[in-house]
Amino acid sequence: MKSLNFNFVRVVVIFLCASLLLFACKNESSSVETQEHEHNEEAVHDENVVELTAEQFKTMNMQFGTIENKELTAIIKANGILKVPNNDKANVTSLFGGVITALKIQEGEEVKKGQIIAVLSNPEIIELQENYLTTKNKLALATLEQQRQKTLNEGNAGVLKNLQQAENELKLFRIQQTALREKIRLMGINPDALNSSNIRSNIVVKAPIDGVISQLFAKIGSYIDVSSPVAEIVDNNSLHLDLQVFEKDLPLLHQEQRIHFTLTNNPVNEYDAEIYSVGASFVNNSKTVSVHANVLGNKKGLIDGMNITGLVSLSKTTTPAVKTDAIVESNGRNYIFVLAHYDKKKKIYTFDKIEVIKGTTEVGFTAISPTQEIATRAKILTEGAFFANAKLVNSGEHEH
Repeated sequence: MKSLNFNFVRVVVIFLCASLLLFACKNESSSVETQEHEHNEEAVHDENVVELTAEQFKTMNMQFGTIENKELTAIIKANGILKVPNNDKANVTSLFGGVITALKIQEGEEVKKGQIIAVLSNPEIIELQENYLTTKNKLALATLEQQRQKTLNEGNAGVLKNLQQAENELKLFRIQQTALREKIRLMGINPDALNSSNIRSNIVVKAPIDGVISQLFAKIGSYIDVSSPVAEIVDNNSLHLDLQVFEKDLPLLHQEQRIHFTLTNNPVNEYDAEIYSVGASFVNNSKTVSVHANVLGNKKGLIDGMNITGLVSLSKTTTPAVKTDAIVESNGRNYIFVLAHYDKKKKIYTFDKIEVIKGTTEVGFTAISPTQEIATRAKILTEGAFFANAKLVNSGEHEH
């Protein structure tokens, strides 16, 4: 009886031990499965991997394509600045001092050569005209006196000394009249039409060139002289651009080559220019050389000193390219989405987000240089890449 009880207790103990061991194994297996599941979840939420269902793919009208070899025009991209040559700029000044009594222009206004810019007044203007008319009368009297003395001397009735004095006075008045005549002319007054009844108290300042009033320095009541310009005129028809090109690209450039450019701070409109000169020295301490080009066609909105971004078209070359819509920008970098796997059972597409370097864009295609190897004939998203990127960004935000 004792032996029976002992055997029963031993069986119970063995059963309990086996149960505990089995329970521990199950717990360990469950823990491993949980870790594997968590690992798989982390893999799904990789910042460069996105999953899209077949339904999403259809709803967003997504399409597949491949990286193709396209013959695109190679380009050189460079920065520059718009300039107007100094001989096409002018300060509007007066050769005579005076107080501004009227301004006929405003900043930004187009003017023609000879157009009145300002009116100024100065008592010296009146005095100068008075002196001219007085000298003109004295010259007339001196001419008569010289002729009278000459006649007397020819009849041996005069004194040679008086004739010589009359001739000297005549020369002096002629010199004075000539000098005053030119001053009157520089004032913009016709000396031949000037008389005692039309003496003017003011003179006008005129535009020396065609152009646009870029700056207005004077105002009514201010005093100006030769050193005080009234305004500045810039002729934008002579606008050209200075493009800073790196040394390695210089052999690719030549005269009459076309440049397309946009304003750096407002790249809405595109303009054209044509190279007329390539510099022969480096700019300051940089490794760039100035390339000069005349701006062609419409120059509306272009101003001296604006920064531009220029593209110089070169010969065509065959290069890997994708449809432009296949490229998305994120945080200043460019990416495409490459199909990594399709789960037929779950109907889920898995895409890798791969960074690329953009090249030239032409006829709807953009040249690319992937930063990592992509399999030949790999499928990429050519339509819907924007949605894929948005889903990836949103899933990343939810994780955080």
